[in-house]
Amino acid sequence: MDAMEAIFARRSIRKYLPDPVEEGTVTQLLRAAMSAPTATGQAYDFIVARDRSVLSRIRSFHPHAEMLAQAPLGIVVCGAPEREALPGRWIMDCSAAAENILLAAHAMNFGACWVGIYPVQERMEGVRELFGIPSRVVPLCVVAVGRPGEKKSPAQRFKPEFIHCDRW
Repeated sequence: MDAMEAIFARRSIRKYLPDPVEEGTVTQLLRAAMSAPTATGQAYDFIVARDRSVLSRIRSFHPHAEMLAQAPLGIVVCGAPEREALPGRWIMDCSAAAENILLAAHAMNFGACWVGIYPVQERMEGVRELFGIPSRVVPLCVVAVGRPGEKKSPAQRFKPEFIHCDRW
């Protein structure tokens, strides 16, 4: 699958088959994450979560995390502000890394879905507690990954009216 096909066809998948995600696939997803552009020199860390009982508990403090109960894998993308060159740039690093995970998963015929954690305090504290994340680290999102248990058509989001040339 080429890059443009992956970008245009990728969708948020919220239903998964129970098949495990192999270690080599996880490594490829994390290599893709760390190949994203950075604003600060990689101000991120990742937690590879395979324990469904832990992933399921996120639903107790996050109303939109239902898919994590089915996902055989969750990748917690965390910001490391202590490694950023300029304040707030960790958000860019983590977001680009998460997008690369989503695109790489799709290109490898996996489904994935971004579950936002930051900036909602209750969600950040809940994820911190579940995964033992130090207070100096900020959980941005959890990316659910697995073999898709649903098929979605490509979204048509292109809107020329959102484009401004040279000036507003």
